[in-house]
Amino acid sequence: MKSLYPKQVFCLCLIILLISLNSSAQQLSFENSLSFVNKNHPTQYSQLDSILKPFEQDSLKMKHLLAVSAKNRNYEASCYALNALGIVNRNISNYDSSIRYHQKAKIYADSAKSIELKIISLNMIGVAYRRMDIIKPALDYHTEALKTAYSVESPSQTVKRSIAVSQNSIGNIYMALKQFDLAITQFKKSLKIEKDGNNKLGLAINYHNIGYAEEAKGNLEGALTNYQKSLEYNNAIDSEIGRVICFNSLGAIYLKQKKYDEAEPIIRTALDKALNLDDQFYIASSYLNLGTLQYNLKNYETSEKNLKKALNIASSYNLRSSVAEASKMLSKINEEYKNYEVALDYYHQAVDIENTILTEQNLQYVNDIAVEYENVNKNNQIKALALENESVRLRLERNKNILLFTSLLLVIIGTILYIMNRTKALKRDKHILTLEQDMLRSQMNPHFIFNSLNSIKLYIINNEKENAVYYLNKFSKLIRKILMASKEKETSLNDELETMKLYMNIENIRFSNEIDFKINVDPSINTEITKIPSLVLQPFLENSLWHGLSSKDSNKKIELNVSKTSSDFINVEIIDNGIGRAASQKIKKQKKLQRDSVGIDITKARLSNFSESFENSYTLKIEDLYENNLPCGTKITLQIPTKKLKENIHKLTSKSA
Repeated sequence: MKSLYPKQVFCLCLIILLISLNSSAQQLSFENSLSFVNKNHPTQYSQLDSILKPFEQDSLKMKHLLAVSAKNRNYEASCYALNALGIVNRNISNYDSSIRYHQKAKIYADSAKSIELKIISLNMIGVAYRRMDIIKPALDYHTEALKTAYSVESPSQTVKRSIAVSQNSIGNIYMALKQFDLAITQFKKSLKIEKDGNNKLGLAINYHNIGYAEEAKGNLEGALTNYQKSLEYNNAIDSEIGRVICFNSLGAIYLKQKKYDEAEPIIRTALDKALNLDDQFYIASSYLNLGTLQYNLKNYETSEKNLKKALNIASSYNLRSSVAEASKMLSKINEEYKNYEVALDYYHQAVDIENTILTEQNLQYVNDIAVEYENVNKNNQIKALALENESVRLRLERNKNILLFTSLLLVIIGTILYIMNRTKALKRDKHILTLEQDMLRSQMNPHFIFNSLNSIKLYIINNEKENAVYYLNKFSKLIRKILMASKEKETSLNDELETMKLYMNIENIRFSNEIDFKINVDPSINTEITKIPSLVLQPFLENSLWHGLSSKDSNKKIELNVSKTSSDFINVEIIDNGIGRAASQKIKKQKKLQRDSVGIDITKARLSNFSESFENSYTLKIEDLYENNLPCGTKITLQIPTKKLKENIHKLTSKSA
């Protein structure tokens, strides 16, 4: 052993020396590249990438590049550095940081007036949102990137590549919404561009995505073929992350084919590689596949451990699709254990998450945007063809074609003006409809309905038939009034007050009828003809209940006063003797499950929309009440306008005439 010791020391010193030399050489190479970039100020993305690509995954070097470039006002290099940092953060699932870097990159691209860098930055923001399954912003950014790319008359290879990225991501969004045929169409469009540019990375990505769509459709052999093609391209470019993706996908196919002996080694290899890369997205996917394999082998205990690892990682990094899949598998395992209540909780968690992704609004939104960008593309092609034909026609029939061109231009302008006006009107109507839908959702809160029915159930269990029938009648009447009110933009003050009485009666059950609720109305107000937005007072009463009185032991009071201080407004006051906003906020922070007052924000938006027809806008004031310098409640003062604009009055009189 003693004779070997000097050799070991020598080998160790040699390794350290080689590492130091290599590190020094890399640092020198980076410093030379940095000096060249800031001296020559290249503006094209391809030029920057050819110089800086070897260092793009080194966050320290990219931060140094950003600091030097920002100081020298080299906006293009600053943009490149920020996008590189965004990708580094995305690859370790730090999506919020990734989005911030890419958004800063877009600002620098705008400062540099570089369309190429702007398109790249928009696409990168979209990719980060897509990885989190946040559909609308992902689609918005990719669509903006596409529109910008299509506006370029002579697109460079970088712009063409960006179009392929956008189409690929839109395909992935269709995948999240289970629109598999539409997804394949987008992937094939992207694949064609990547083939023309001989981009092996793009080919690897698109073949994998086509395989993923075929797998979702149940075509396992077609999926397997495309995954193997993707793996070949990833091996050709030596992409470790690409191999992780392909191994996970191949393992999933073998699982579905019940080839468990083939599935296990490839899934474990994917997990090892994902752990080395520290990419939480694919670590979660690998644990999910491994847990599924062990479930199929009836090794439930080990399966549960791996699935919980997948669930914890996915929950920590907001990977909603992975959370849903892991929850479904854990539900199945708990069924095997006969833990039916736990199984049901996991199943509900999975369904709730899937419903946030797969909604009719998201599907409609995606379809609308997809149609829009397809039309933009076709219009650009049509314009290009029209210009080419025009040049030929001008040589043959100049005067006639000038007249034709002028007529066509007028038609296009008229069409555009019509579309703009129509779109504006549709957006306004959509906004109003969205507010009304949000309002209905906030009133028909599932927790409120469940708790109310639960309270009535207790009366039935305790054989308090009269109370059960009384409150069941109240509850059904309240639900009917809410549904009727949701169809109308406004209601009479009388109906609104009746609905609030019903609401407070139902809520009071859960407070053991301890709340003293009073309504005082100024006799000079005609409540039948005074109009206000329907269900506008409920969020304020709910706030008083849950933030003011729920933490108080006794002597709980809410007063609703309606008065008229001028001919232009009615004045509504909601006064509670609760614990006050400061104390309520402290309690809220201590709670694990917090109730967000989204109803107040929706109500403000509805009041703003309602006020557009009146000479004055609404006002809302929330103030804390004190007695002997101690908080003794909260007072909400809402002024609702009653004097309509003259033009609206004229319209009403014209209709009646």
